Amino acid sequence: MDTSRSYAEKLDKQDPLAKWRKEFYIPEREILGLDGKKSVKPIHYFEGNSLGLMSTYAEKGIQNEINLWKTLTSRNSDVGDQTREYQAKLVGADPDEVIMAAGATINIHVLISTFYQPEGKRTKVLADELNFPSDLYALWGQIRLKGEDPDENLVLVKSRDGKTIEEDDIIAAMDDTVSVCFLPSVYFTSGQLLDIERLTKAAHEHGIKIGFDCCHSIGIVPHYFDKWGVDFALWCNYKYMNGGSGAIAGLYVNKRHFGTMPGMPGWWGNSWSNRFDFETNFKPAENAEAWFVGNPSNFAQAPVYGSSKMVDEAGIENIRKKSLKITRYLMDLVDAELTGEPYNYTVGNPRAPERRGGHVALMHPEGQRLNLALSNRGVLADFRPPTTIRLTPVPLYTSYVEVWECVQHLKQAIDNREYENYSKDQHQYV
Repeated sequence: MDTSRSYAEKLDKQDPLAKWRKEFYIPEREILGLDGKKSVKPIHYFEGNSLGLMSTYAEKGIQNEINLWKTLTSRNSDVGDQTREYQAKLVGADPDEVIMAAGATINIHVLISTFYQPEGKRTKVLADELNFPSDLYALWGQIRLKGEDPDENLVLVKSRDGKTIEEDDIIAAMDDTVSVCFLPSVYFTSGQLLDIERLTKAAHEHGIKIGFDCCHSIGIVPHYFDKWGVDFALWCNYKYMNGGSGAIAGLYVNKRHFGTMPGMPGWWGNSWSNRFDFETNFKPAENAEAWFVGNPSNFAQAPVYGSSKMVDEAGIENIRKKSLKITRYLMDLVDAELTGEPYNYTVGNPRAPERRGGHVALMHPEGQRLNLALSNRGVLADFRPPTTIRLTPVPLYTSYVEVWECVQHLKQAIDNREYENYSKDQHQYV
């Protein structure tokens, strides 16, 4: 392959999404450049899989709600309905099947408390050992609250290689003792993308309801929940959706489950027909609003509305196309320049386009200290034990030249043994 900077510049000139970069606020700070000198420059932000950058669209969304509050018209804001419409398009659903509510882990509790109904020999929840720990904590807690033993009824599919989970192994674990299957769409360390359609079909063939945590795929991978028949799902909006730290989360319930009594009913989940009658008996709303526990903040939804509007205008299919292209470019550069001595970097994520999400899992025995050295060079990524540096070229604001420069920084951090300046006990949070 062509590993020159000029080739990266050529790719940027051909990039139809390059125009969106100017809509984001990219911080500057003093960093160590490839020329060995320190100067104030824009950072290379490769951590959008953890926290997306702020955009002008999000900023305008927030300012609009501030103005509505100033004039006491904020109760008439339609930001919630607008956000639902944009996010429903992203997940392949009707707006009535989607709400913006709470946070991702809370929404797991809300959904699992509804769909996990142990009865007879169907007492188990099927998950896997590589899922984000918070998800497993929530599953453990819900099994316990239903009076069952989590040690017996939380079934975790094992990984064959410590990085990925085979769909065949998940399907093999589906039997008539499983009540609910709950999985991530993309694994947070390796970046593996599961085949949601195949797993949903298999679960339903076994009489199992199935849901997905899509925190690491929303905004970077197209979803088609209705087409696939997914029972329920949830996602956060602060990663690829760029909705801000702790942004309000999304929740989906397939319309065939409308009328089901939510496991955690609250006033805002009551039907609009009598929500303000203040009756003591709960009557669930006729759509996904039944799964509201409390009313969502307009300010929490405002930046997500702006960001969702931006993703819609850019086009999720276009975003996915660039994501696959730019991550492939990054992997190819790593293969060409960083796999041999003395660098010894390896790519830990699946290579096939249909099996990977939006980030590259770069593995190195000194990954933790190398990540700190990268930060000193203005390349912000994140580290996941024991050896993975997660590098995320976000299609809306990452250039191909930045990817090229990132690889050169990875090389120089080894050439100059810069990682030795850091303790193995140091951690970095940005």
